[in-house]
Amino acid sequence: MSKSRFSQYRSMWIMVFFDLPTETKVQRKAATRFRKDIMGDGFTMFQFSIYIRHCASRESLDVHLKRVKRFIPEEGSVGVLCITDKQFGAIELFYGASTTPVPMGSPQLELF
Repeated sequence: MSKSRFSQYRSMWIMVFFDLPTETKVQRKAATRFRKDIMGDGFTMFQFSIYIRHCASRESLDVHLKRVKRFIPEEGSVGVLCITDKQFGAIELFYGASTTPVPMGSPQLELF
């Protein structure tokens, strides 16, 4: 296995941003279904209405991107941003006035 397999430029992150209406019972159900569907596909909450997922390759990213598109409800807005692991590693997070370093994860094992 070559070192390039785990390159910070080859592995990618998908960020899904959404603002879905929740005024009616039907809308709340659709918003909850969307959130559960993306979580079921391996996304984790980054902030409220922002979920992220690591993908080891562009091919893996394409698969998960297609799934997200299938999950999008009829109402509301959903945005998707795909960035490299290197770009994600440059993020600065602030909690109050202090900076918190981004936790460095280990390469994920993908079986398929």
